[in-house]
Amino acid sequence: MSRKRKPLPSTLIEAEIASLTHEGRGLTHVDGKAVFVDGALAGERVRFRYTRLQRRFDEGTVVEVLRPAPERVEPKCPHFGVCGGCRLQHLEATAQIHMKQASLADIFSRIGRVTPERWLAPLIAGHWGYRRKARLGVRHVLKKGRTLVGFRERGNAFLADLTSCEVLHPAVGERLVVLADMIAALSIRDQVPQIEMAMGDDVCVLVLRVMQPPSADDIAHLLAVAAREGFHLYLQDGGVETIHPLPGQAVELSYSLPGHGVHLVFEPHDFTQVNLELNRLMVDQALELLAIQPHESVLDLFCGLGNFTLPLAHRAATVVGVEGDAGLVARARANAALNGIETAQFYTANLDAELDQQPWLNQRFQTALLDPPRTGALAVLDTLPRLGIERILYVSCNPATLARDADRLVNTLGYRFCAAGVMDMFPHTAHVESMALFERQASRSA
Repeated sequence: MSRKRKPLPSTLIEAEIASLTHEGRGLTHVDGKAVFVDGALAGERVRFRYTRLQRRFDEGTVVEVLRPAPERVEPKCPHFGVCGGCRLQHLEATAQIHMKQASLADIFSRIGRVTPERWLAPLIAGHWGYRRKARLGVRHVLKKGRTLVGFRERGNAFLADLTSCEVLHPAVGERLVVLADMIAALSIRDQVPQIEMAMGDDVCVLVLRVMQPPSADDIAHLLAVAAREGFHLYLQDGGVETIHPLPGQAVELSYSLPGHGVHLVFEPHDFTQVNLELNRLMVDQALELLAIQPHESVLDLFCGLGNFTLPLAHRAATVVGVEGDAGLVARARANAALNGIETAQFYTANLDAELDQQPWLNQRFQTALLDPPRTGALAVLDTLPRLGIERILYVSCNPATLARDADRLVNTLGYRFCAAGVMDMFPHTAHVESMALFERQASRSA
């Protein structure tokens, strides 16, 4: 027998916001119970309404700010507060960085029991129109009489009613209504649940997930819109292997790393960083921190399509890239050939599993770069000292798993925690990307 949910209080609550959580919500206490308040900033006095009651904590959202924090700014997007794509547009950009730095330091201390010897200056690029990869929901809503395209509402599964998006690249962010109207005119408008956006330097590909094939009239309509708006349309009716361009829509997606003389080609479904400008700064900083010498061998784990591997190959004697996705490894090899790089080798291996009979395990390396998914790199860490690796650069998209792995590297494997810093890959969100440098105790200094 299910328990009835306790009704929400109807009265507004006035409260002082004590701090900002890692998720970007204000924290206060009412009658000794923690309440996480959307839209509130540390030091503010607000009125909020409850949105959810839990056993250990409650949740609410700001209705009125009685005393604003100095860092509060007017959100640029008219949909902020409803759309779940951003959480921090009301917090000044520099303050967002400070919040992320404080969050990373706290997680290092609590989870990893480690502290870096020095903090790197944060990497910051543009704050608006930066996002070149995104998955947008699509839904035809009968009650509204139209189709919606965009992100989900904050706190529920409904699509937000968006007309634009300030964080998506303008090629898409300024065309949400165009995309919605394009889907609404199809005979299969109820059979298109999502659009995948992929952009390189200047080409925009949109992959329409379709649950049934479009008609000839549908295809003609899609091609007309694509020609008018300047994007390229692909269809996907199954797994990623089914992605294919509409007639005449095939195009090469690529991006460049100008500071390193590297040009990378990728497929619409391949993993690439969402923020191209920040990615370039990230690669620059990685190579600066590693200070690769011409005689060194480098191991690049979770190498993807060669984002770090190929720039490293211009400086090192040899670079070995290892990745679990065979398709990405194929693209990495092709990119090495495209760039005339002969000192990079690539292997396919599941780095979350036991590593047996991998040929690269017989080699010796001085340096390793790790760029794992959110689950981290714990399974492969103990292998690194056995390969002779003295210096490790860890690029992370999840502070919790980075802190866990830093604990292993420092407190068990004997590496020094030389430096760490945040990278603002996702401005206006609470998402924290970071970079950390480790060295063996007897290694060259940072």
